[in-house]
Amino acid sequence: MQHKLQRMTLKHKNVPPGIDLLHQLSGRRSYTWYKASVLVLTFLCYAGYHASRKPPSIVKSVLKGEGNIVASTAPGNGRSLLVDQKTAVTSQAGWAPFNEEGGQALLGGVDLAFLGTYALGMFFAGHLGDRMDLRRFLSAGMLGSGIFTTLFGLGYVWDVHLLSYYVLVSVIAGLFQSTGWPSVVSIVANWSGKGKRGLIMGIWNAHTSVGNIVGTVTAAALLSWGWGWSFMMLGFLMIALSALMYFFLVVQPSDIGLPGPDAADYEKPSAHGSESHEGINFWDAWRIPGVLSYALCLFFAKLIAYTFLYWLPFYIKSTPIQNQMLTPKEAGDLSVLFDVGGVAGGVIAGHLSDRSGASAIVSMSFTMLSIPVLWMYRNFGHT
Repeated sequence: MQHKLQRMTLKHKNVPPGIDLLHQLSGRRSYTWYKASVLVLTFLCYAGYHASRKPPSIVKSVLKGEGNIVASTAPGNGRSLLVDQKTAVTSQAGWAPFNEEGGQALLGGVDLAFLGTYALGMFFAGHLGDRMDLRRFLSAGMLGSGIFTTLFGLGYVWDVHLLSYYVLVSVIAGLFQSTGWPSVVSIVANWSGKGKRGLIMGIWNAHTSVGNIVGTVTAAALLSWGWGWSFMMLGFLMIALSALMYFFLVVQPSDIGLPGPDAADYEKPSAHGSESHEGINFWDAWRIPGVLSYALCLFFAKLIAYTFLYWLPFYIKSTPIQNQMLTPKEAGDLSVLFDVGGVAGGVIAGHLSDRSGASAIVSMSFTMLSIPVLWMYRNFGHT
């Protein structure tokens, strides 16, 4: 068996550079170690994707202009004083063209530009990912996401006031962002067995909420530097994470000469030195039992989640809470509680799914329970 694994290692020379160096320095690790590293890296990866989506929701009220001054740091030199003054003026007057009449609709249009191309890109990202090296594909997507998130923020530094600039940057950023979900799901599936894994996936899927929390807190904290830094810092984070994925993410066990998670998954390598598998077309996927119902469930859940993701801080900022108007930073910090609940809910749902064996009932119950909670938030949230 050991000789067979060694021969597979020679054939499957798709070992990430960082893992290859680790092998040379300290030898191979156990299957559990590699699987754990994949779960951690993909967690960080998709948390980064979501963190880089949060700045638009945090800076909306600043771009719109609400007459509130963002609390500034004490100036230490002439440069910091200039930045603080520019930030205060921006917070009062907003940022053209979003501070003009209909500016709120323009902000929604920028969101639409991003989400429209993101949704469109998802149809093609999975298809491309099945036919490319997922590690390189995912790393390139993260790098592009980081660059165009940074470019949006550079509009502040370069004093750009053209709507077309922000729309174009959002369109391209949406395309790059669409590489994330199909890729990480496929990679995790390569390492996961067929047994119960609801709790593990519930914990792993907390990357969405953790990323939102990190993005919200970071973007809100950097508002005092100028709204552009809320984008640029998280763009830099994505670029750094893309390098981490490229050097250390192992896409599938066979890349390092290991069998799949289940005994039956031990496939013979093809003549090209990689596992042979055929993809499934779009219409065949819809014929799989349960796909349609789960897709509709996720559609409506995402409808609510993305409304909160992109508009909750703006809503809190625009709504008097106990007869007080919060600053953009305070509104951003308060909106984090939605994602704190998301972490807890995902873990609980995964645990209940494993214990009951009825994931559909768990999913339906959580979806139905969200309805009265949304009604309560709408009617009593301001208290």
